[in-house]
Amino acid sequence: MTKDAIALTPRMPDIRTIAGALLAAGPELRLQSLADGAVVQLCDDAGRPLLSVEAPVLVEVPGETRRLLGPQADDRTPLWWTEARASTAVPGGERLAAAFAGHLARHLDGTTWPPDAADVPDAPLDGTATVAPAPAAAQPAVDVLTDRVAVVIQERPVIAMTTWLSDVLRACVGSNRALQIVSPAGSRLSLPTRLALSGPPHRWVIRDEAGGYHDGLSGAQLHWRDGAFRPVEGAGPAEAFLGAVATDERQLLLSFRTCHPAEEQLVLGGALESAWRALTGSLPVGWGTAEPVGSPWSRQEITALARGRAPDGTWLVVVGGQDRPAHATMRVARTRDGVEEDISLVVGGTDGGLPPADRLRSLADELTSRYGLRNLLVQRRSARGDLTVPARLEALPVPLAFAVGPAEVDEIGLDRARRPPLGQAPHTLGAAAPGFYYELGDGTSAAGWAHLEQLMRHLRNPVGGPPKL
Repeated sequence: MTKDAIALTPRMPDIRTIAGALLAAGPELRLQSLADGAVVQLCDDAGRPLLSVEAPVLVEVPGETRRLLGPQADDRTPLWWTEARASTAVPGGERLAAAFAGHLARHLDGTTWPPDAADVPDAPLDGTATVAPAPAAAQPAVDVLTDRVAVVIQERPVIAMTTWLSDVLRACVGSNRALQIVSPAGSRLSLPTRLALSGPPHRWVIRDEAGGYHDGLSGAQLHWRDGAFRPVEGAGPAEAFLGAVATDERQLLLSFRTCHPAEEQLVLGGALESAWRALTGSLPVGWGTAEPVGSPWSRQEITALARGRAPDGTWLVVVGGQDRPAHATMRVARTRDGVEEDISLVVGGTDGGLPPADRLRSLADELTSRYGLRNLLVQRRSARGDLTVPARLEALPVPLAFAVGPAEVDEIGLDRARRPPLGQAPHTLGAAAPGFYYELGDGTSAAGWAHLEQLMRHLRNPVGGPPKL
């Protein structure tokens, strides 16, 4: 049984209800709160946390609970998502988390994940229980902490970028550590978590049935050495990772950056909304600063949040409806040029269900004319249509097209930008100062990478560096 447990309730758990559920599991233990009440903990006599509970999240987006917890999860909306995590240093910690979630669900007419947590009776923990005095005890989301890495053990169907996991990642970056997530082979990553683990030093570690470990994104065999999971020298990829399954499922990936003047009337999210409509025929459904995504789509609310956080940046997750898988992450930052939106959008479908090339060109033209497009990379890949990432080999994305907006053309030079070494002229974007859209192939041949490399070498600006992607 996992050491995480989640209560899904139609009524909001207030602090008294949460405290009652905690005390039902350990009446002899102590309660404390952190982060201005955002986290409540059940602690031993020394103040070390045995169980930590995040502030409840209101989920108003249909399908979000099932996307992250599986088809058996309660999918009523609205629902309150209350998450508990037990310390792995506590014997029976999973029962402690389950007892808390079950108590909350019973008193608020809700359900739990895992479903069998609802059947765990209130089972007070011995008041003398203590946690091993290790640095990880100060951060209940971390199972093992060394001077090199923070290790988090997850046994969920989908490992999402939850609030507490994003806090751990932020702490890792601040302390010059790597985040290493350990899970069984059947787990998958959500798109935001996959993007967060997109390269060293972070790692997704798969624990196989034989007790070995390998990297869930590269297949490299791993072992624990010098305070971190490291590749086994001279070992090839794990056999379990190489078990690719042929399918007609596809993904279309767009990575683009826009820049707007920092004006009072600016409303963010327009570029993402236009791309979403062009690729899916509908609008985004929900947004949030972590998963689960709780708030219905609102450009005005996103703008208010980003403005309130400025000059610090804002990172968001955006999801679509259940009929057409589409997910995005968006980072908003104030720069010397204005307000930038850095967006990664992925749409799932099949070969015949993805947008045609002319629609992608039209979208690039709209992004240039209306939203200050700086650059755009379009890629295609054979991968799961539900946009989650399994721990097995998947095809690399293949570039379809690249675009630059007028500001990038100014840096590159108009003559150089309009004469790429690709055998065909680019499509002109925008009605005023031009941008350009370069077709690189059909998204099925690896030649697309060679064409992109050729193009990027050609577009190098006068100071010797390529346009930013």
